Amino acid sequence: MSPDSQDRNSPRLLDQVRELIRIRHYSIRTEQAYVQWIKRFILFHDKRHPLEMGADEVTAFLSHLAVKRNVAASTQNQALNAILFLYRDVLRCTLPWLEGVQRAKKPQRLPVVLTRDEVRALLAQMQGTTWLMAALVYGGGLRLLECLRIRVKDIDFQYRQLVIRDAKGQKDRITLLPQNLFEPLGNHLVRVRALHENDLREGYGCVYLPFALAQKYPTAERDWGWQYAFPSTRRSMDPRSGVERRHHAPEDSLQRAVRQAVQRAGIIKPASVHTLRHSFATHLLESGYDIRTVQELLGHADVKTTMIYTHVLNRGGRGVVSPFETIA
Repeated sequence: MSPDSQDRNSPRLLDQVRELIRIRHYSIRTEQAYVQWIKRFILFHDKRHPLEMGADEVTAFLSHLAVKRNVAASTQNQALNAILFLYRDVLRCTLPWLEGVQRAKKPQRLPVVLTRDEVRALLAQMQGTTWLMAALVYGGGLRLLECLRIRVKDIDFQYRQLVIRDAKGQKDRITLLPQNLFEPLGNHLVRVRALHENDLREGYGCVYLPFALAQKYPTAERDWGWQYAFPSTRRSMDPRSGVERRHHAPEDSLQRAVRQAVQRAGIIKPASVHTLRHSFATHLLESGYDIRTVQELLGHADVKTTMIYTHVLNRGGRGVVSPFETIA
């Protein structure tokens, strides 16, 4: 099929990409990334239509990213995923010529892990809402976005747990809510509720709901339980619906606060928000918890992913001790 054979009244290519992504309920971050990679792919080949191109053009683009742009393997794979989505799902082309395109392999690296004393020192350099978010990330082994997207209804003080909805792989899971965070988190939610009630008085207060929940539960978007536990300090325009609402706090607010705390604490490790999640897993294993339990709390699909923390401990499953320690 050539571009000329397509209906001239059909939506523009990138609009078709956006429409299909939304039909499949992909996140707006995925939508933005895929659209940008498809744009770059087309511009790289002088604005030729994708139907006029094939394996040679795809390979040339991916090679350019790796050789000239020196991108990471994960970045190159994201570009390939966007192109695969374009051809297979949007243009509905059979792609025997893409099966042979080799994906870059992500290097296996050990995660950075902080000691308990380093975590304590880092948190001592933080305060307010960012301290609370960082404490939850470490206390429950959360990913950054999982923390930011927590809804009030998914905080269970009675059972001391957080329900993480629609996490990586579109899976839900339950993780820990530390008891010593009950009071600061409760006080925080009192302030957030006051902010929400003020939004309602001003004619706003409708939070984003995923998929078709807004139609299924017409009043849920205004309900307290559906609000983000960590809302943004200001309202903004939803890029998809055009509705002004209060989204969750921006990612860079917590990232910046942790980065500054690491510097003030004098920690020389290249620690980030995600380092707190790595530290959560490692410290649980140090305490003797079963690796399957840790896997479940982290939300890993495969226990092999969780096993990397045993390598950080340098003892595997056998508690290996250096022979030097036996002769000293």
